Amino acid sequence: MTVYQKLLDKIENQRAHVVVIGAGYVGLPLVLELARAGFRVTAYDKDPVKVRLLNQGESYIEDVPSSELAAEVRSKRLDATDEPSVLRQADCVVVCVPTPLNKTKDPDMRFIVSATEEIAAHQHAGMLVVLESTTYPGTTREVLTPQLTQGFELGKEVFIAFSPERVDPGNKKYGIRNTPKVVGGMTPQCLRVIQALYSKIIDTVVPVSSPDAAEMVKLLENTFRAVNIALVNEVAMMSRKLGIDPWEVIHAAASKPFGYMPFYPGPGLGGHCIPIDPLYLSWRLRSLKFNARFIELADTINSAMPEYVVSRITDALNQHAKAVRGSKILIAGVAYKRDVSDLRESPALAILGHLHQLGAAVSYVDPHVPTLAEGSLQMQSVSPFASFAPYDCVVVVTDHTAFDYPRLVMEAKLIVDTRDALRKVAADRSKVVGL
Repeated sequence: MTVYQKLLDKIENQRAHVVVIGAGYVGLPLVLELARAGFRVTAYDKDPVKVRLLNQGESYIEDVPSSELAAEVRSKRLDATDEPSVLRQADCVVVCVPTPLNKTKDPDMRFIVSATEEIAAHQHAGMLVVLESTTYPGTTREVLTPQLTQGFELGKEVFIAFSPERVDPGNKKYGIRNTPKVVGGMTPQCLRVIQALYSKIIDTVVPVSSPDAAEMVKLLENTFRAVNIALVNEVAMMSRKLGIDPWEVIHAAASKPFGYMPFYPGPGLGGHCIPIDPLYLSWRLRSLKFNARFIELADTINSAMPEYVVSRITDALNQHAKAVRGSKILIAGVAYKRDVSDLRESPALAILGHLHQLGAAVSYVDPHVPTLAEGSLQMQSVSPFASFAPYDCVVVVTDHTAFDYPRLVMEAKLIVDTRDALRKVAADRSKVVGL
């Protein structure tokens, strides 16, 4: 039996040991799903706190219940470590490390490079290596493959593939299993091995011709969203200039059953995908002397939204004969999206920073984020049950379902609603200012 056949046999019979590098919002749900399918799974993460919690069966991510995690830990199918030597035992390695941007908005590849170096240092024949981290087209082929094929024949001894993660934190309808999974292998054998693995945990596996195509799929998905969000953000600003409520326009347009898909404006983009992924593509294309104009323009518009929100707050306070300096302003919701605790790239952080620089006395309330430590911002959430009355202005940045919106409208002196969260509240809307 060849090395290729032995690996396929291990996967088909759930005898493969899978190591997931990075136990965050992408990696941890995957770890749990693989363990549920019967694989022995190790979460390898350099954070000793995460490792300790996982080995105790305790989850730190909302979408992964501790009860389900603990059951897999007790079964001995799931464990965690911060020791890279675990890679020596791995039949399959899935890389789920961060891919942020640096200060100049260029890709920061150090986590992918580091993971690749660690895999290479502990590599053996009969290993599948899958990259899930979002990156530019060509990364799997140019970064992983050269290093992992030094002494190992591609498609016969080592199998390399890319499969873009499609995790949507807080989504109650779509999870790992029922979200179709795109996969691209470096060779037909690589593709066959990754299909064998993911078909054990995912209902629909979608093969494409190459890792480059799979990498491009992810960037198209999030560029589509970024560009359309930028469009409606600009429509919101244009509508206000024309004295029109943009939300009324958008909701009415959404009644069209064909040729239109509703997107909604907001205070800015957040999370680990939409604000970042399109810029990986534009960076890659600049090296080919191609200017991705839609992406660059969308980034300019979306990145300016926190400042636009501050201008709406300033104008609203001026209408009430108040200056921003010295005003007590409460930010309602600092997570980047509804009903999660994730702060990555949250526009609330920029809004807090702008208001602080303008001299406002800024506080925040978020039932999902009890403390906030971001740069010079060191804050604690006020109680969700505290009165809104003491504040000169309350700004709804993240529309958590836990907020008592009728009480907010009743108690607050002035509200800037960036999410249209108060539209259905039956109350006096004269003190509500929209985006």
